[in-house]
Amino acid sequence: MPSFDEFSIRAPRSTGDIILISSSKIFNLVYTISKSLNEPEGARRREKVLRNGNNPTVIDQRNATRLRVLEQIRTSGQISRIDIAASLQTSPATVTSATADLMAAGLIHETAGEASPDAAKRGRPRVLLELNANSNIIAGVKVARDVIMVMLVDFQGNELAQTQFRLTEPRMSAETLVVTIGRAVNEACETLGKNIADVSGIAIGLAGQVVAEQNFIYWSSSITENNVDLDPILSQQLPCPAFVENDANLVAKGEQLFGLGQGLQNFLVITIEHGVGLGIVLGGALYRGERGCGAEFGHTKVQLDGALCQCGQRGCLEAYVSDYALMREAVIAMQDDKPSSVADIRKSAEDGNPSAIAVLERASRMFGMGVSNLVNLFDPERIILSGRTSSIEHLCSEQVKEHIRNNVVQVDAPTPEILAHDWGGLMWAKGAAAYGIEQVSVLQVLEMNAHGA
Repeated sequence: MPSFDEFSIRAPRSTGDIILISSSKIFNLVYTISKSLNEPEGARRREKVLRNGNNPTVIDQRNATRLRVLEQIRTSGQISRIDIAASLQTSPATVTSATADLMAAGLIHETAGEASPDAAKRGRPRVLLELNANSNIIAGVKVARDVIMVMLVDFQGNELAQTQFRLTEPRMSAETLVVTIGRAVNEACETLGKNIADVSGIAIGLAGQVVAEQNFIYWSSSITENNVDLDPILSQQLPCPAFVENDANLVAKGEQLFGLGQGLQNFLVITIEHGVGLGIVLGGALYRGERGCGAEFGHTKVQLDGALCQCGQRGCLEAYVSDYALMREAVIAMQDDKPSSVADIRKSAEDGNPSAIAVLERASRMFGMGVSNLVNLFDPERIILSGRTSSIEHLCSEQVKEHIRNNVVQVDAPTPEILAHDWGGLMWAKGAAAYGIEQVSVLQVLEMNAHGA
């Protein structure tokens, strides 16, 4: 089940600055928001749940408790009030008050569990609490080069529908992209007999440098402009809150909750498709960096004045190991048998084509160098390679692992295990949906104050 490993409250930038302390200890979660009385109408939609009159809103002890209780219910699936109190080391009365508020808001409900030993004599089953699956529909969106993948889930994270919306252009203006995302989500909703107005929140995964706390994009391979404040566009074009995050971070979230990162505190997820991304989980929480650019593995330099990267710089790792880089090199090297896909390059290498072999070997050396640097920096429990099998299989070879072993700091302990995981688009979208559940949960708990709960 998704859990709150960190909280990030979004509000339109036009309404003022947000100060947020991200922490798994929700008692430390405090934010303030300053209010302009004449902000655009499109901005009011989300700001209203964060405002208390004209004064700054503070997440007080009551809301902190509600969030802690909601997290405990989410991670437990089903749990009694007394067990929540014991787990959170708080009084039963405090838990009873918080759960009453959450039930009144429709976020949780009671369900009958198995009878406890004491209750069995009276024939009364234990009363358990669980998330109200029907309270919200959340959309997880992954924007890829040629398709937008959408997964709809209920409030418990159960999949309701998934669709793929084909793109005619790999890059477009920010406004066009948001409109297209809205169409893709609405199309997914129609498979359930609903529309986008029935969605409580949309979490969007984009490749590039993203400031998630502000829905701000420094650069993305999906958007033609740079330095885009996406928040007002999202507010104007979509009927519900939307949250933008780096797509590799959402893959890391998906691996943490549903995949090969379950139960791990420190692991890395390297994503390889058109570009190269990195999701970092340290101490069980996503690490983004101060500017939202703290995990740009694909743009670490492996060659001085080397190959041209799509970011505009030279010598980036991505310029040697990504899909577009392999195709660029192979088309030049394999004049007599030009490939049409990375799978074609691999097939030619398996058939003994020396040019194809050379292209893949160089990519493997560069990748091994980059991963060994990650091991030296983070010393993770596990490194997960995520992408289509055709894009990552040659990077999981024993030769690559030997490159890594030869370039890491030598200690009397095994190097981190490296595992490949091909979930297709499902993992990206499911990670985005889980992230959306977290964000919507926080907003709806805050909205309880606005409604006088």
